[in-house]
Amino acid sequence: MGEFVRIEREGAVATIRIDRPPANAISRPVSLELSAAARSVGSDHGVRAIVVWGGERIFAAGADIKAMATFGPEGVGPDVAALEAACRDLEAVPKPAIAVINGFALGGGCEIALACDFRYAAQDAQLGLPEIRLGIIPGAGGTQRLPRLIGLAKARDMIFTGRHVGADEALEIGLVDRTMAPAEAYPAALEEARKFAEGPTAGYAAAKRALQASLGGDLAPGLEVEREVFVRLFSTHDREEGMRAFLEKREPRFEGR
Repeated sequence: MGEFVRIEREGAVATIRIDRPPANAISRPVSLELSAAARSVGSDHGVRAIVVWGGERIFAAGADIKAMATFGPEGVGPDVAALEAACRDLEAVPKPAIAVINGFALGGGCEIALACDFRYAAQDAQLGLPEIRLGIIPGAGGTQRLPRLIGLAKARDMIFTGRHVGADEALEIGLVDRTMAPAEAYPAALEEARKFAEGPTAGYAAAKRALQASLGGDLAPGLEVEREVFVRLFSTHDREEGMRAFLEKREPRFEGR
């Protein structure tokens, strides 16, 4: 379908495959292609369940920091808006969606997985929102979807520390739904998706809408606040230092400004 994101069909199951070697870094083109793929499978009546996968080695390692390090607030705004829109489009697909996580799902990659209904993790999976180490925060839904999924305390721990969570801990805290051997993750998700594809598609769509409404508040205002403060951080010294340190492979020296 696109240069970095394609749709693979197997009967009524569609796999949205992220494929930007070597790390599936999330750039604006990747986000735009992911949005297009989500809208395509969402409107295709022949598709009744979807799987989102980054391949056998990695789901998505987050944003392209080398490019992002050069941005100011005006430069980063369109990129984070594109990823947020992609996550919203994915979340809005009126069919069951399973993210299959092999290897790393970090930053924007983790936010993409959070937008799916289920997350299947290989035992080598590492999930996290490490943006704080760069002097920023998650900007495409991480601060909003993560606490809704695992609770505020656990989300605060992950976001404030920026630490990676392994598959076993992710299962324990409810961040993922199943764990399995790396070679078994994608086939297991396909098998489950086939079962969903044989079920009541309209019923699943209704259930998704009702479950979203049960959260007791509209997600949109929170996403707007998150994006606004994320963009503002690109005018800070600590953001610049955090990204420079990442690219130079050293610990950042934050100054609180």
